[in-house]
Amino acid sequence: MFSTESTTRDLHKTLEMDVEAALNPTEADGTFRDSRECVALLLLAGALLLSPPTPRPKKG
Repeated sequence: MFSTESTTRDLHKTLEMDVEAALNPTEADGTFRDSRECVALLLLAGALLLSPPTPRPKKG
């Protein structure tokens, strides 16, 4: 027959591994951008912020 002691040890070991994995998650793979790409995006965002607002239709 099965030993409850070995089943309990296996369950304890699995639970311990799950807790360790939750406490020490692996680092996610980062997405790194080229500095030229960052400068281009920054210039584009600045140009959009500094551009004049779109004209509104005239009433009347």
